[in-house]
Order: sequence, then C-alpha cells, then structure tokens
Amino acid sequence: MSKVKSKQKIVRRKVTFSLEAAQAQEVILTGDFNNWDPKIHPMKTDGNGLWNKTVMLPPGKYEYKFLIDGDWKEDPQNAQTCPNCFGSQNSILNLSIP
Repeated sequence: MSKVKSKQKIVRRKVTFSLEAAQAQEVILTGDFNNWDPKIHPMKTDGNGLWNKTVMLPPGKYEYKFLIDGDWKEDPQNAQTCPNCFGSQNSILNLSIP
C-alpha cells in the first residue's frame, strides 16, 4: 500500500496597494513579503498622482511601507501600525483566508 501525500494548495489573493503622492518621482512598495527589497515592487503612477501596485500574497500578517523618493512612509490610508527596530512605524496588512 503506497502512501499518498496530499499537498494543500496555497491560496494567494490579489492585493492592490495605492498611495496618493502627486509630487513623487518614484514610489516603491516594500515589506516583509518581499524582504524589504526596493527592486522588487516599484509602483506605477496613473499620471494624476495616484500610485498603484498589485501583488499576489498568501494569507498572513504583513508589515510594509512605501519608499517615496528615498523616504520611508507608512500607509496614510491604514491606521494599523506597529513599531519597528528603527524607531518608526510600519503599516500592517492582515490578509485572511477567503
């Protein structure tokens, strides 16, 4: 009798991050979901000051920030934050199972 290993499919959800930053030249989405790497998730502008980036994430709790022209900023549309090791705050995203 052979053993069959069942693999649970990890359900990822599409999450769109948005930020209004009309004067920004560059906005990058960083977080623990991309090891805070500023090269992985550059955001795109709509030309009217709104920056967006859609990512696929499995359920979980994530910390993130925006890197706006070299300056770290929390998400102004998200009141959920936690302290980080640099003495500032990170925004938090709690993504539940659909």
